[in-house]
Amino acid sequence: MKTANFNKNRDGLLPAIIQDALTLKVLMLGYMNQEALEKTKSSGKVTFFSRSKQRLWTKGEESGNFLKLVSVKVDCDQDTLLITASPEGPTCHQGTDTCWGEDNASGYSFVRELEAVIEDRQKNPSKESYISSLFDRGIHKIAQKVGEESIETVIEAIADNEQLLMEEAADLFFHYLILLKSKGKSLMDVLSILEDRRR
Repeated sequence: MKTANFNKNRDGLLPAIIQDALTLKVLMLGYMNQEALEKTKSSGKVTFFSRSKQRLWTKGEESGNFLKLVSVKVDCDQDTLLITASPEGPTCHQGTDTCWGEDNASGYSFVRELEAVIEDRQKNPSKESYISSLFDRGIHKIAQKVGEESIETVIEAIADNEQLLMEEAADLFFHYLILLKSKGKSLMDVLSILEDRRR
């Protein structure tokens, strides 16, 4: 694995391209020195060296819109960083998803919205909410539901009923997200493991 060469520039700064780990959209460009990169890795939150403030600056330290670190890559010349991250809110200080005014959207954006709803039902239980009722009944019931939906998905796959297969697969995925949230995890955590295994 290549290491960044911060000695290539007299100011010790390297450009850091920030990319959404799920949508692959480029979110912003910042600059890092060795200390900023080390703090990014140790804190799990993307941190830059602010040229205007002349100090380390963690994205989101004022707005709360942090960039949760997923991975760091160094280019072939060892003088540019590619940081993949999971944004917690808009990235740009103007309130847009990216610094280019683009929507940071893909099929995964719906999954994020769904995970946000699941988390809300966990933190703010409602008697009318099916999700809240599962959290109320505990991990054993949630795990049981994942098992039931898994079996139903397998049955429809063997029966070769495409419509029912897709409906059961959707039910399985939904309950899987609830199971992950009950353990304080998200789909992003799972994808990070798969990404590590690919290397």
